[in-house]
Amino acid sequence: MPWYVIITKPKSEIRTSEILENMGVEVFCPVIEEVRQWSDRKKKFIVPLFRGYIFVKLLDKERSVVFEVSGVLKYLFWLGKPATVHQKEIEVIKEWLCNETINNIKVSQFKPGESINIKNGAFKNKKAVIQEISKTKLKLVLPNFGIFLTADINELI
Repeated sequence: MPWYVIITKPKSEIRTSEILENMGVEVFCPVIEEVRQWSDRKKKFIVPLFRGYIFVKLLDKERSVVFEVSGVLKYLFWLGKPATVHQKEIEVIKEWLCNETINNIKVSQFKPGESINIKNGAFKNKKAVIQEISKTKLKLVLPNFGIFLTADINELI
């Protein structure tokens, strides 16, 4: 049986996973502990590693059962077919999450208008605003310098 990727309503991944599990569906919702800091305190939260996504292991003919849960929006599609994930890939994610030597796992996406700190290169530790995004490059505005910069995504992170 393949693992399918389900798109959930925002901030409902964990609850949707619990409901599906109670229905007898095999579900994988990888979670991490995140510490958020306010001016007067810190608090730990359990949050999904992949926001907006959970994995379910079902037969193809049973795929419609997930729509009985209100937190499910749709299946993720790739090239016109429901996206699937191999068991080995699920095992690798589980292994990473259990490995104590791997810290601070975070999945994120760049968005236009977002402010970032450059971590490498000539503009290391400078603030920039993302203007455009391509597959491998970002077009950035460095407001303190009044210039545009094109950077490889891999070199920024």
